[in-house]
Amino acid sequence: MAQQINTTTKEAPPDQLKSILEAILFVSSETITIEQFCQIIDGASSKQIKGELAKLTKEYQESGRSFQLTEIANGYQITTHPEYHDWVSKFHTKQVRIKLTPAALEALAIVAYKQPVTRADVEAVRGVNSDSVLNSLLEKGLIGISRRTPDSGRSFQFETTDQFLDQFGLKNLSDLPSAEEIQQFLLTN
Repeated sequence: MAQQINTTTKEAPPDQLKSILEAILFVSSETITIEQFCQIIDGASSKQIKGELAKLTKEYQESGRSFQLTEIANGYQITTHPEYHDWVSKFHTKQVRIKLTPAALEALAIVAYKQPVTRADVEAVRGVNSDSVLNSLLEKGLIGISRRTPDSGRSFQFETTDQFLDQFGLKNLSDLPSAEEIQQFLLTN
């Protein structure tokens, strides 16, 4: 069970410093310098941070894990051991993050919140032709065709796909923020 972290003060408790460093390293996609750690973790000295990073390095080495703590360009990063390169690189070629234009994000949001929707529904909300944007989202696998509309039988209805959930880190559609949550976020930021 994870330790309860005291977040009411800005200073990191010394007994939690190693876990805090590990958490920061885990979520970072870039190297982190000692100076950056000092800026993030109030009350921790560079000597303390170096000591805890050395402990992490030793723990990873002794446990035989597939990853290691690597010092790169005056910073630190969790990396995989070279012996796992073939599998990791094969995985990475399949895990490409999809970049979307503002228009595509807008159309995707409409589909996500109002699905199933027709092309005409999306265009009514956006106020512009959405053929190319919807085709792009289909090609990227973020939306799919759910069925034809029952009334005309000619128009397709679109809905989001499992790849959409994966790209945005959602377990299911109920994890999408509500309109109220979005409004609150916009007001506070």
